[in-house]
Amino acid sequence: MNWSLAFEPLIGLQWLGLLAIPVAALVVWGVIAGQRGAWLRLAAMAALALALVNPVLLDEEREPLRSVVALVVDRSQSQEIGERRETTDSALEAMRERLARLDRFDVRVVETGQADAADDRTETRLFGALDSTFRDVAPSRVGGAILITDGQVHDVPESSSFAGPLHALVTGEADEFDRRIRFERAPRFGIVDRPIEMSYRVLSTEENASGPVEVTVRVNGEHVVRQTATIGEETRVDIVVPNAGRNIVELEFPVADGELTETNNRTIAIVDGIRENLRVLLVSGEPHAGERTWRNLLKSDAAVDLVHFTILRPPEKQDGTPIHELSLIAFPTRELFVDRINDFDLIIFDRYQHRDVLPILYYDYIAEYVQNGGALLIAAGPEYAGNQSIARTPLMASLPAMPTGDVVEEAFFPRLTDAGERHPVTRGLEGSGQEPPQWSRWFRQIGVAQPEGEVVMRGADDMPLLLLDRQGEGRVGMLLSDHGWLWARGFEGGGPHVSLYRRMAHWLMKEPELEEERLTANARGMTLEIVRQTMEDEAGDAAVTTPAGETMTVPLGADGAGVFSASVETDEIGLYRISNGDLETLAHVGPVNAPEFTDTVSTTQKLQPLADATGGSVRRIGTSLTGALDLPNIVPVRQGANADGRGWVGLQTTNDTVLRSVSRVPLFAGFLGLGVLLLAFGATWYREGR
Repeated sequence: MNWSLAFEPLIGLQWLGLLAIPVAALVVWGVIAGQRGAWLRLAAMAALALALVNPVLLDEEREPLRSVVALVVDRSQSQEIGERRETTDSALEAMRERLARLDRFDVRVVETGQADAADDRTETRLFGALDSTFRDVAPSRVGGAILITDGQVHDVPESSSFAGPLHALVTGEADEFDRRIRFERAPRFGIVDRPIEMSYRVLSTEENASGPVEVTVRVNGEHVVRQTATIGEETRVDIVVPNAGRNIVELEFPVADGELTETNNRTIAIVDGIRENLRVLLVSGEPHAGERTWRNLLKSDAAVDLVHFTILRPPEKQDGTPIHELSLIAFPTRELFVDRINDFDLIIFDRYQHRDVLPILYYDYIAEYVQNGGALLIAAGPEYAGNQSIARTPLMASLPAMPTGDVVEEAFFPRLTDAGERHPVTRGLEGSGQEPPQWSRWFRQIGVAQPEGEVVMRGADDMPLLLLDRQGEGRVGMLLSDHGWLWARGFEGGGPHVSLYRRMAHWLMKEPELEEERLTANARGMTLEIVRQTMEDEAGDAAVTTPAGETMTVPLGADGAGVFSASVETDEIGLYRISNGDLETLAHVGPVNAPEFTDTVSTTQKLQPLADATGGSVRRIGTSLTGALDLPNIVPVRQGANADGRGWVGLQTTNDTVLRSVSRVPLFAGFLGLGVLLLAFGATWYREGR
């Protein structure tokens, strides 16, 4: 029972003061003046005042509260090394049982770094979880915290206002040994087909470690070079950026005997390849309405450097004008088609015909240019079907279709073929999903026979309209109509000329995103997203190899014509290898070189200063002679008392209580109060009456 005295005035304190002050002044004056009965009057006034303030005796029934203890468990990926996970599970179960035997503690278990948690397991953040656990707990009720971890914690505060002792139980062995590799210099961007300078360093946890290490360098999974690096010293490596977009540079060295883990024996850097401006040579056989469409499109592309020539005065034109009076620029045929031909990424012949402007031998050079990896686009007009067609030159060996001599002049809608609906150049063109297509008609088409390659668009009478073909290491495209400018002019609503022309040009220049057969993978958080482009009806399954070396099969589902995709939820940070058929790609899940794998050797040093500041302890989890875990006992201690001892750890108890009920006994109420007042005033009257 807890007794206490309280006052519950019958009238407001301000009114009580107004009444008491003059009465008290008269009584005090009487005592000072020595009047008879002054002391009795003082007693009577005191009894009356006591009755008005109404003293009450309270009896409170209180229940003691329990201290709150946090049991924080590290479930980060580094805890998967060796037997750390099994040790953590056993230690957690044992500590929960020991705490359950003590009814003075309220235990809250928090597991951090789990695969299904909000964090992505890139860092071990135990103290953020600890702060969240005690957010609704008063400091006087904090009993302490026990951390079960490997000691590699990445959010250890420099100082802590934690109100209880902090104890850490560390998994792993004291004599662990590990080596790792990291990039010292890794440019974020690089020019395609140009070398970039990078450097790396191999590190070891052994003191004074040195010696050679064989390091394998790969780019996008392809072996590049094998180097010998010295532990602790910076080593340079030159990498040629193979393609535009993302490139993964991977370094790896073999595992040594007794090494803790091979996870950090590999590191990567992501280099975004940037193309130098693509060089395009556009040769127009004569001025026409479609010439400006090609020119405007190529000039508007910031990634393209355009060289454009139009044949304004063919050689056969004889009008008697002296040569020195002509202001036309002579066509630099030798410079363009002999000396500098390999500088161009794409050559476009726009309604061009053989008029002896180019020597016949130069067409051989162009054909050889295509065979060696160049790109050629024929934007055909009526000239392609005539006697001076470039198909009647040595260039014919590189052309995907020969003209029949027919020029069809009738209205038709360009339509995608089955192959065109899957091909990246024409797939998903705006307006192609309706019948008839939601774009304008064209009115002229050139007839060809025995087309090779892929026919992705058809025109009048289902004749081939757009052909895409590979010749040797190069590519050739053929657009068999010169009426694409109708789309650009908005005739009958126009059409997607920008998308079509740009995709054609960039496919010919081997843009990776426009490859027919392509496998890509990207990470979004801890989700691996796989996309397969193919001209086939089915893509099959993808084989995914995890950073740990395990392989799983992932079915690819249709995601539109020619596109198949899948999403895989992962729980490992690192480099994944994805293969489908003869294609293979890489994807890195999580941040590159995450802190979780920077240091994997278990340690007590990071948590020791904070544990000492709070009166706690840091100790490794050992094993007893019987093979069981050697864990400390739990001892309740007073606040401020020693919380660390041999074989035990202390957790604070609290003096806080919760009020359950209150009993009140008025001291100046009922007959008791009335009797005291009557006695006091009766004595005063008796004394005054004598």
